[in-house]
Amino acid sequence: MPSFDTVLEADMVKVKNSVENTAKEIATRFDFKGTPAAIELKDKEVTLTGNSDFQIDQINDVLRNKMTKSGVDIRFLDIGKVEKIGGDKVKQVIKVRNGIETEQAKKISQLIKGSKVKVQAAIQGDAVRVTGAKRDDLQAAMAMIKAELPDMPLSFNNFRD
Repeated sequence: MPSFDTVLEADMVKVKNSVENTAKEIATRFDFKGTPAAIELKDKEVTLTGNSDFQIDQINDVLRNKMTKSGVDIRFLDIGKVEKIGGDKVKQVIKVRNGIETEQAKKISQLIKGSKVKVQAAIQGDAVRVTGAKRDDLQAAMAMIKAELPDMPLSFNNFRD
């Protein structure tokens, strides 16, 4: 029986490269000289530090440009609030989303069950497996999921006939 998995996965190698390129640009830019402006990646969290909100916004802008150039969808970024960390320094934590959350997985399965397409959806951990009798039905389900959930950078893998 044909099936595919709906997943939400960022390419962490490209994310790491984007963060490193951003760090290089911060180190060489004139407006960041002599400031505590920095960016680092730990696990799936990017931490930006700087003197002010404006500086954090500048670093964020550079990061987004680098990610776009390397082919990483910026919808994977879950941007947190800017926090004061003592003195005149501020920081911002950006989480890189990986895996479909339970409520989003339920939303996807309800969307599939509510449609007229003859496929079934099953939540499996942080992915949603969609199975159907015909390949055309699966392709219709993919198109419907992409159209109905434009705010999520979903991808489809494990397509089996």
